[in-house]
Amino acid sequence: MRTVLGLFLFVASVIFTSNVNALEGTGHNNSDNSLYVRLGGLMPITVVVNDFVDVVINDVELNKNPAINASRARVPKTYLKFQVATLVCQVTKGPCVYKGREMKDAHKHLQITEKEWYRMIVLFKEVLAKHKVSAMETHDLLAILESTKADIVTVK
Repeated sequence: MRTVLGLFLFVASVIFTSNVNALEGTGHNNSDNSLYVRLGGLMPITVVVNDFVDVVINDVELNKNPAINASRARVPKTYLKFQVATLVCQVTKGPCVYKGREMKDAHKHLQITEKEWYRMIVLFKEVLAKHKVSAMETHDLLAILESTKADIVTVK
């Protein structure tokens, strides 16, 4: 399965970017405690990713975009969750290596709007709150998320 579902890339890039250094400048990047460590490692990351992907895939508002809706059917949800968890692990400075496509190339055909972008942010924050992710880690994850916006949103 070389082709990655467009929605997977949308979800992954909204949460995280392929720029592993995105946390620098947030004021919270402690060299002794990476965001990966502060999040608790791979197990809690996969739990949050699991819930987030379920929420996003089933979101009525996001599925109104026919390109997003169609793309989610091309890759099994389990595979999507694996890829997103791997990406999260990598960009939070964990031991994983994400081998997916660049965000801009993966999203240009989805015609993602500002409204869809902000809907994703709302869903992301809700899942983080459900899992009691601390304010500092939420802030750092949102900084990573924001660094991907220019590559993801194509319709203003």
